[in-house]
This record gives sequence, C-alpha cells and structure tokens, in this order.
Amino acid sequence: MKEVLLDTETTGLSSVSDKIIEIACIEIDDHIPTGKNFHFFLNPEMEISQGAYDTHGISREFLVDKPKFKDVADDFLKFIENKKLVIHNAEFDMAFLNKELKEAGKSAIKADLIIDTLNIAREKFPGAQNSLDALCKRFKIDNSRRQKHSALLDCELLAKVYIELLEKKEPTFQFDMQVDEDEITNVKNIKDRKQIIVEVTEDEKKAYFEFLKKNVPKSSLLN
Repeated sequence: MKEVLLDTETTGLSSVSDKIIEIACIEIDDHIPTGKNFHFFLNPEMEISQGAYDTHGISREFLVDKPKFKDVADDFLKFIENKKLVIHNAEFDMAFLNKELKEAGKSAIKADLIIDTLNIAREKFPGAQNSLDALCKRFKIDNSRRQKHSALLDCELLAKVYIELLEKKEPTFQFDMQVDEDEITNVKNIKDRKQIIVEVTEDEKKAYFEFLKKNVPKSSLLN
C-alpha cells in the first residue's frame, strides 16, 4: 500500500496568519521509500518570525524567487492522490495545508486520509517524550544532521520512525515445559542462587497503570 510521508516548515505558528515556506513528501510502498519525492521551498510573500527562523534557518531573502503555494498546489495534489498521509503532529501541518489549499481554490484534505505518528507514539509510549528527536533517540536512529528543522530531512527520519512504531514489538517469551532431568543436574539448590532485583522507575509504574486502565476491563482488575 502506497503512503506519503509529509512535513512542512512555516513562517510562524499561526495557521491563520502564517504560511508554508517548505513542503516535502516522500512516497513509500509497504513502508519502503519508492524514490519518488515532492519538495519545494515556497515564497510566502510575508516576513518570517524570528522564532520560526531560529527553528529552520530559512530566510525571507532565500525565498524571494521561489514559487508560491498556489503554483505547486495541483502537482502536490496529484502526488498525494489516493494515498494516506503520514505526518508527525498532523494537526499542525494540516491546519496550514488546508488553509493554503482553500486560498488556492482547492478542496481540503479529508481527516480520514491522515495517519498521525505522534498519536501512535503516545499510545505506544504513554507519558514519554514523543517528539521526532525523542523517537529517533529511542529507536537509535541517527539524526545528527538535524541541526535545524528541514521538511525533507524530517520526512526521511519519519520514514524510519514510522517503521519502528508499526513493527517494533514487545519481546515475547516461549517456554519449553518438557525438560529432561539430565538437563537440570547442574542446577544448585534455589537457596544458593543469587536474587536479582530490578528497580522500576516511577515513569514506568505510571505507564503500566495507564496501560491497565486502557486495556484491561475493570472487572478483571478486581479479581
């Protein structure tokens, strides 16, 4: 199944008054990049806030000769046609995208086409930090090139994070109950064996009880 990883950079944080200045998409098929990308820097025809510039390092001067969103809107819609959009913190990007599409005379992207990896991460790791950087650290994904935010680089990192979120499983244990007596002749008396104590952190306790609340019926907890 083909999907599209998507990220944007903007002039600021307000989807009402700010605009998109970079948009990047990477197509994946069964979670593997196909090599097809959609990437543009865009002229917002407005100033970039200092906070936004500090985040991504994209200046107004750099964008002066770049196309406007309306100039690439048709190509963008063609690229994402009939595909789910995979976005980290989708609420932010979609607010900007749908505003820009409306101003370009295009229809909004429907919510049921969106997969938000932030929501997946929050369900998988409740109570933990789930920013893109935090997830890269958790999954040991090299993000050393991410000195500043970049829509294209963030899509590349998200591709790796997405696979981990979908496919990384909790370890399962299988026990072979048929043990030959000869196999346990070297096992000492249980009293002679050292006891191993594993300390559980408060965050782990909290996450565990949140998991129980969401996944275990109350009647089961009372038994």
